[in-house]
Amino acid sequence: MRVDIQVELHPFLRRDDIEAFCRLHHIVIEAYSPLAKAQRMTDATLVTVAEECGVTPAQVMIRWSLQRGYVTIPKSTNPARIANNADVFGFELSDHQMELLNSLDEHLVTGWDPTTSL
Repeated sequence: MRVDIQVELHPFLRRDDIEAFCRLHHIVIEAYSPLAKAQRMTDATLVTVAEECGVTPAQVMIRWSLQRGYVTIPKSTNPARIANNADVFGFELSDHQMELLNSLDEHLVTGWDPTTSL
């Protein structure tokens, strides 16, 4: 039986405690809002990594999520952006780039935060 959970996750909102629990219990994480609702697309570190890879900041955020093992659900209604968001398999982030992106966590919740409803 497959068990999964949807959690807002992106480089600016890492939830290592939830991720550790899910991995321990073989729960698949579905990352929603992997683009942080475009609130940090101009972050200097994100832009630098995107330039190094020759891709967009959105592609970097999606690739980061995939490399962390999440099922990733980016949202867009723009056909060009949808195609661009799907084009994330022609590059890989280096360990150094992943570390840089991992360091961006600022607990940025862009939607509902279930931890405040308890």
